[in-house]
Amino acid sequence: MPTKGRILRVNGPLVVAEGMKASQMFEVVEVGDLGLIGEITRIEGDRAYIQVYEDTSGIKPGEPVLGTGAPLSAELGPGLLGQIVDGLERPLGRIAEISESPFIQRGVKVPSLDRQKKWHFVPKVKKGDKVYPGDILGTVQETQLIEHRIIVPPNVQGTLKEVASEGEYTVEENIGIVNMNGDEVPVSMIQKWPARIPRPFKEKLEPSEPLLTGVRVLDTIFPLAKGGTAAIPGPFGAGKTVTLQSLAKWSSAKIVIYVGCGERGNELTDELRAFPTLKDPWTGRPLLERTILVANTSNMPVAARETSIYMGVTIGEYFRDQGYDVLVVADSTTRWAEALRDLGGRMEEMPAEEGFPSYLPSRLAEYYERAGKVRTLGNLDRFGSVTLASAVSPPGGDFTEPVTSNTLRFVKVFWPLDVSLAHARHFPAVNWLQGFSAYTDLVSKWWDQNVNPQWKEIRESMVKTLIREDELKQIVRLVGPESLSERDKLVLEVARLIKEAFLKQNAFDDIDAFSSPQKQYRIMKLIDFYNKFATNLVEKGMPVKKISEGITVVTDIIKSKAIIKNDELNKYDELENTLKSQFEQLEKKVI
Repeated sequence: MPTKGRILRVNGPLVVAEGMKASQMFEVVEVGDLGLIGEITRIEGDRAYIQVYEDTSGIKPGEPVLGTGAPLSAELGPGLLGQIVDGLERPLGRIAEISESPFIQRGVKVPSLDRQKKWHFVPKVKKGDKVYPGDILGTVQETQLIEHRIIVPPNVQGTLKEVASEGEYTVEENIGIVNMNGDEVPVSMIQKWPARIPRPFKEKLEPSEPLLTGVRVLDTIFPLAKGGTAAIPGPFGAGKTVTLQSLAKWSSAKIVIYVGCGERGNELTDELRAFPTLKDPWTGRPLLERTILVANTSNMPVAARETSIYMGVTIGEYFRDQGYDVLVVADSTTRWAEALRDLGGRMEEMPAEEGFPSYLPSRLAEYYERAGKVRTLGNLDRFGSVTLASAVSPPGGDFTEPVTSNTLRFVKVFWPLDVSLAHARHFPAVNWLQGFSAYTDLVSKWWDQNVNPQWKEIRESMVKTLIREDELKQIVRLVGPESLSERDKLVLEVARLIKEAFLKQNAFDDIDAFSSPQKQYRIMKLIDFYNKFATNLVEKGMPVKKISEGITVVTDIIKSKAIIKNDELNKYDELENTLKSQFEQLEKKVI
């Protein structure tokens, strides 16, 4: 019997209802005559404190509040890919058709998955088979890129009494009946899972394979592993959104879930317009075939920001359980934390640092802990991963503020954006001195086996050069460049080459936007080649200025990132031969 109460008071997105003694924490309720969607976040006696995910304008005390008896859940099944949904997983396209308006009508109820569309189901099991949670019952070719694997729900196991034959079915039709301890449990292609509860798995494993993004500074200097966690903090104008969009567009994850959490509507509009036209760099197919967009802009109700993050990661875990590598991009967790602060204030909770609730660190930890590479449920070994990459928007670029400082405690990759680099037109504006990655040693084996065994050695040499350059710049500011030794002058020259040829990357250039691992290594190799040969000449007494004047091919090396395509790497052989030839000519001039 659903709980039925009535509204006592309304305070923005917070509604207090009485007569709710039989309700439960985090239960979804329908608020007011319009049936607005809300969630119970506190219970005191017969009073329930409800955060409403829709605009509460016009609702008043005395209107009914109906409990559903269920927590806020994500609908999971075929039909998710290519969708644009809001923070409650409602399909915005279908809502626009029903509303006949660009604005979401309050109280509108549209299922997340199309109940009428039929999917071609191919069974992978037969009647009488023993099935366990996570076992694959059959498959549906959802898009050209993704085969949707219909898995046994986590709480179901037993003997298959019936299984559907190959054919066309809707998501609600039964495709099997499982005899579970004498009870007949029907199984369809749709599952529901509470958004705030992590989906189960057999075992969490150590990430070892890099999540390739095609962005050189991210892949090489601060690599992210599949199943890892990353944060991109930076002030306004530093390029957070463009960097996250590059991740979503070009990463090697099989499924991408882009969560626009509280960001400006024009940014998400650009994203929604761009994705249908983009091609997946790994397959050449439309990128939307492996993408889900969660649009929860800043003009939408503040409470819905909180749930959009959980919806995104729950959908990611569902595809992880099918054996896929999933990337969940959140832009940004600061807006999500601000929603917590707003709701906490309305619920009269004791504020902590800068007004944020005291449970902010635990909420961040709960979110990032849902990342990981896992051995999934099921009889056969299957591996999947959820990678979490989030933007953080510290006011004024202050990395000591609560959201950024607490995020740093839980992520293992830190890509800080520096506004001074952005002003200098250096993009991506990732500060190579402040950033870090805890996955470098873990992913180096992959680079050794798939690209080149020298990758780690050259990477470390580049990082040391950049660190040494920063130290020398302090000296130059004090006493001028003339005081430096020739070897130190060479460090400055090599660091310039690293920044110009490798770290700078144009996200809007057709060739430079995505750099394959092999292309990244070839650029690194040329820089390392230049460094070693120039060091040899400096030790023999040649000034750095003369080396710079004699090695004219450096300009071509810098330009190569935007000229040489990923499938034309043989052209780097020509650059390497020219570089070698010019150094040989210089060496003859050494007295």
